[in-house]
Amino acid sequence: MNRHEKSTNAPSLLNNRFLQTILLSNVLLQIGIWVRNFAILLYVADRTNNDPYAISLISVAEFAPIFVFSFIGGTFADRWRPKRTMIWCDLLSAVSVFAVLLTIHFGSWHSVYLVAFISAILSQFSQPSSMRLFKYHVPEEQLQQGMALFQSLMAIFMVLGPMLGTFIYSTFGLETSIAIMGVVFLLSALVLIRLPEDNMESQTVAAKGQFRKDFIEGFRYVWQSQVLRMLGLAFILAGLAVGVAQALNLFIVTERLGRSEEFLQYLLMVNGAAMLIGGGIVAVFAKRVPPQLLLAIGMLAGAVCTVIVGYSTSVPVTLIVQFLNGLVFPCIHIGISTMILKWSNASIVGRVNGVLNPMFVGMMVVSMSFAGALKDAISLSTIYSGAGLLFLIGALVMVPIMNQKAPDHALSAQEL
Repeated sequence: MNRHEKSTNAPSLLNNRFLQTILLSNVLLQIGIWVRNFAILLYVADRTNNDPYAISLISVAEFAPIFVFSFIGGTFADRWRPKRTMIWCDLLSAVSVFAVLLTIHFGSWHSVYLVAFISAILSQFSQPSSMRLFKYHVPEEQLQQGMALFQSLMAIFMVLGPMLGTFIYSTFGLETSIAIMGVVFLLSALVLIRLPEDNMESQTVAAKGQFRKDFIEGFRYVWQSQVLRMLGLAFILAGLAVGVAQALNLFIVTERLGRSEEFLQYLLMVNGAAMLIGGGIVAVFAKRVPPQLLLAIGMLAGAVCTVIVGYSTSVPVTLIVQFLNGLVFPCIHIGISTMILKWSNASIVGRVNGVLNPMFVGMMVVSMSFAGALKDAISLSTIYSGAGLLFLIGALVMVPIMNQKAPDHALSAQEL
């Protein structure tokens, strides 16, 4: 079935078998990820007496592999059959989780960092494969609405995830939390078997030097597109801002607000509830608003809210600002994802994602790595003001490409 036929025969987005399956898989993965994240965060905080370096190292372990493997994963995602790749990645993730669980049980507690580290590597092969399937199975006019559905799912878990993660860790402890992650990855692999066949040819056998050629082609494709170049710059700026703010969130709770570490879950829940509402609003207006404008709005709001959070010592003010920030945050996620899909040829979307994603994650890791040292040197308010300034510059970067339209060749699915 070609793209035109799919466009005329897909009246309801939720009737799309691909979306049904991928959403269910993501529900399972989100459960595992949130349980893991809070188990590791609370465990390391307890074990190290809130050492900022140990806590920031959690984020480094989770995101550093993305900087290296996103390039490689995106290239292979364009060569391998995406359905098979996604299933194998979830299976290998489950196996690695149980292997690490054994080392935690019999060895050093420092092995908790490996759980996030290995999962991050495998996700760099799975995530671009999912993007390829999304472009293949979802009609062009429904792309932005489809991304809004994913954003809504993330928002639901921003509300439920912290409660679930904190409850399971507090009730059952670290090892049970890690085991739950392994089980849900296995279940996700089983669910992905239901994905419709993609009919894409695997290119596992290639001529000598072909991988390097494909790898370089991804960079060249991004560089030749003004929109993708500007998106890359926005990624760098946002990565620097998000990294330092995310790494020091716990200290906003304990130092600026004077609350215990567990209060962090309430900040995330308020933010997630707002993201759910915001995702619904964006889904309604998605067809009428260019993705560049969505991204600019999200980053401008992020600039203002980040600065206020850094200065606020009032719990109500911080909660209100977190809600407002969450309300607009879906604009960033939906805008970025839609721009990548609309401005990338279907046969190279994995490599484009593999080039752009490390720009965000790489800068995020850099700022996370220095977050502990920055906190020792300057105040939280100054750090968060700097992060807000980076968001503002990122919003301004969108201005030169605000009126550009997606090229026709990037919308075709026939080259998959």
